[in-house]
Amino acid sequence: MTGAVLTALAVTGAVLLPALGWAGGRWHARRGERATGPDLGTPVERATFHTLHTASLAAPPLRAGLTEDAARKAAKRLRSLLGTEALCLTDRESVLAWDGPGADHHQRRAMARVAVMLDSGRSQSVRTACQRPDCPLKWAVVAPLTGEDGVLGALVAYGSRESAVLVRAATEVARWVSVQLELSELDRSRTRLMEAEIKALRAQISPHFIFNSLAAIASFVRTDPERARDLLLEFADFTRYSFRRHGEFTTLAEELRSIEQYLALAGARFGDRLKVTLQVAPEVLPVALPFLCLQPLVENAVKHGLEDSTEECLITIAARDAGAEAVITIEDNGIGMDPALLRRVLAGEQGGSSSGIGLTNVDERIRQVYGDAYGPVIETGIGAGMKVTLRIPKYRAGVHSSSLPGQHRRRY
Repeated sequence: MTGAVLTALAVTGAVLLPALGWAGGRWHARRGERATGPDLGTPVERATFHTLHTASLAAPPLRAGLTEDAARKAAKRLRSLLGTEALCLTDRESVLAWDGPGADHHQRRAMARVAVMLDSGRSQSVRTACQRPDCPLKWAVVAPLTGEDGVLGALVAYGSRESAVLVRAATEVARWVSVQLELSELDRSRTRLMEAEIKALRAQISPHFIFNSLAAIASFVRTDPERARDLLLEFADFTRYSFRRHGEFTTLAEELRSIEQYLALAGARFGDRLKVTLQVAPEVLPVALPFLCLQPLVENAVKHGLEDSTEECLITIAARDAGAEAVITIEDNGIGMDPALLRRVLAGEQGGSSSGIGLTNVDERIRQVYGDAYGPVIETGIGAGMKVTLRIPKYRAGVHSSSLPGQHRRRY
């Protein structure tokens, strides 16, 4: 049975050693075999399925980190996985969750045993010294829960007798829990990184741009009040979208709407010097993509085409359907950039300008979400303008917009 369980766990990628096969078999033995009903396989296969299923149910709460709520949801599953009389999860200071009998008189002593384990960082098996004859908790295995910052807490499994197999099983389950906690730390790190990158993009929406936009709006207050009102609404919608605080992803339709508002404000300042062509296939509008990944590219095009030049600026924004992908291009006829300088900017060897921050930020975020194969392709040269091409998969696991509540996400 042990070999069968280990094989199944290896296939699913679970980090649980054969001791869990013993736990699954013990659970199954306590419940007996069904004499009737559909063929559910051999006892080994049923025990293996139960082990994997229970582990899969315990994993999601733990991905939220070592909190009281996560520990409470996971403790019952982990106790079932080990087949122990009781089990508790702790952090370094207190018991977070207890499942099973004995909490009234064992919980107070649990942290004393955890403190001893914290000093060594290794699993320990100790006698509980419980004097109550009706209490089944005679032995405890204290196993460390670890993360990037060291030992985070402990898993304490209680049994009715000393067992080397329980020590091994509890240690392996604690290691599996530790992997889930490390994954939760990675998730939080990824979220913090995404938030930091978005903050960098928001910082790029400089006070200089805000001042110029408001100044342009003010210039129309007396001469064209209706246009001033429309521009003020565009400014409010643009800033609301750019500084929203929920969702790492948005839709192409929403991103293009924000760009339209940005260009309306830029057009109020530069007048007829700004010419924009928009060519978008309707079928790609619902495609989800990272929040604020196009606006910095358009802002870069405006800067190089208008602020750094006295000529008329032509900007073309196109989005077309390419099977499993949406292909988006942003092109301008501005001053362009030396390709060697662009390579240094994208490599992080030369920064400081808002253009560099925007290009580097978009490049890193697109690659982080979709992989290196989907990094932006940039064609440029001194005096030759710039063309940026992005390929966005129409569907990628974990990538969806949460900005349209009440609407069903479209799948491709």
